[in-house]
Amino acid sequence: MEKKTPLYRWHETHGGRIVPFAGYLLPVQYEQGVIAEHNAVRKGAGLFDVSHMGEFVISGRDALSGLQRILTNDFTGMGIGRVRYTLMCNEEGGIVDDLVVCKMDDERYMLVVNAANRDKDAAWIKARLEGASVSFEDASDSFAQIALQGPSSRAILASLSKSIPEKYYTLIENGNVAGVDCIVSRTGYTGETGFELYCPPEKAEYLWERLLLAGKDEGILPCGLGARDTLRLEAAMPLYGHEMDDTITPFEAALVSAVRMDKPDFTGKKALAGKEKPSRVRTGLRATGRGIIREHEDVFFGGRVVGKTSSGTFCPWLKGSFAMALVDAALAAVPGTPVEVDVRGRLVEAEIHALPFYTKP
Repeated sequence: MEKKTPLYRWHETHGGRIVPFAGYLLPVQYEQGVIAEHNAVRKGAGLFDVSHMGEFVISGRDALSGLQRILTNDFTGMGIGRVRYTLMCNEEGGIVDDLVVCKMDDERYMLVVNAANRDKDAAWIKARLEGASVSFEDASDSFAQIALQGPSSRAILASLSKSIPEKYYTLIENGNVAGVDCIVSRTGYTGETGFELYCPPEKAEYLWERLLLAGKDEGILPCGLGARDTLRLEAAMPLYGHEMDDTITPFEAALVSAVRMDKPDFTGKKALAGKEKPSRVRTGLRATGRGIIREHEDVFFGGRVVGKTSSGTFCPWLKGSFAMALVDAALAAVPGTPVEVDVRGRLVEAEIHALPFYTKP
């Protein structure tokens, strides 16, 4: 049975079209529709319920060394209040999940993982976490998470709070927004300036409504899963189960910046050694012919299959059909290369396009 977030009642009573997603019941869109929600985030602001995400706390004197062995990135020089993107790989070098690590203090880290992988990730970490002084806590049910995204997000937040992280991928642990104690993180999944607020579940609806009221003059809209997906696709942000899974390596997923091969060791390092230049790699596609490119569609070049799409849709802000795909690395290296995509048995003309498709002004 799917779970409900602390904001479920609000979504249900305010026109949210509820669908099951990652074990939760969440709004895919509201009455204004995905395109309006998407464009509100690009022009002003949007508000997302992301309470389904998982939060783990790793603490103790051996917390850092434990994370170093499990995750691909390097956290040794990380300052308190910093946030870092990383991957968790299996012994074969495939990706178990992508996540962010938040350093709360020298012996305490919060990991934010994908909702669908929460139980898998918890078991994976607990089975591999080593050290005489280290503990694991699944704190997911202690938080509601609200994402305020868009170019007006800082002004909206500033009207309710002095807790504003100034740099991208930083956070303030003991923040306060509209009188609600919460973690304020300058992160997001839309390609825009934005913030993610972690608050007590019982305060979520109050905080949500205060943010909507504060952003009214900025054109803020509540947004669902549909706009979240189109926004992240325009920004070429990968989604687990699409651009990566346990058979795809970080180098194939074009996530080399999250991997530190110069670390002494981490799970999957031996399997990844020597594979820094894969034969296939994630790249972008832009449809030049008529048709909307979707996921799991074959990509052709010169009459032969050279890859497969992982995500694709019509992108409202860019006003075109775009997709990400795993394709032959030689082709991915040449933007503008003409290809074709099999869309329901019809070949649609497209071209290789550098990532990301959209960057904020």
